Amino acid sequence: MLKKFLQTICIVVDKFTMWLGKGASYLMPILAFIVAFEVVARYIFDAPTIWAYDLSLFLFGYIAALGGAYAQQRKSHINVDILYISVSPKVKSIFNIISFSLGVFFLIIIFKMGLIKFDEAIEYDYRRQSEWAPVMWHFWLMLCVASAVFTVQLLRDILEEVYYFFTGLPLIEKEIKDD
Repeated sequence: MLKKFLQTICIVVDKFTMWLGKGASYLMPILAFIVAFEVVARYIFDAPTIWAYDLSLFLFGYIAALGGAYAQQRKSHINVDILYISVSPKVKSIFNIISFSLGVFFLIIIFKMGLIKFDEAIEYDYRRQSEWAPVMWHFWLMLCVASAVFTVQLLRDILEEVYYFFTGLPLIEKEIKDD
């Protein structure tokens, strides 16, 4: 009964993270189009835009931040494997629990700082210091969402590692396939 409940939690988190990560990936062609448009406007028509740089900066931030949890889910982050590959699976579990916990600690700080900056951006109408001067609150809100989702993904991974450490069995038998 407990195993089924834990599996359900993991599957729900995995599906949400996958949905968000794939959703963020759809911003990449938009980013590429904006950069290409700016290059053509600037160098062919000698008419640079005032908005392309800021918008591409925001989109890149969105893609990178919102893709972090998806990269964690896919085990795509860089590892230092010198010790990791030479230890037993249970010790690997301990290493993972420690590193994921440190990640959660760091992401909680980012979340709190993002909330503070979001509140300030709303209260003082913070804008980017550029000719276009777009508002900044949406960026801080996205950072809060991204750090919260990444934290939930790490907590899910900690849950899976703790389960393996105590039972010696995997919590989820197979990886969730991309739909």
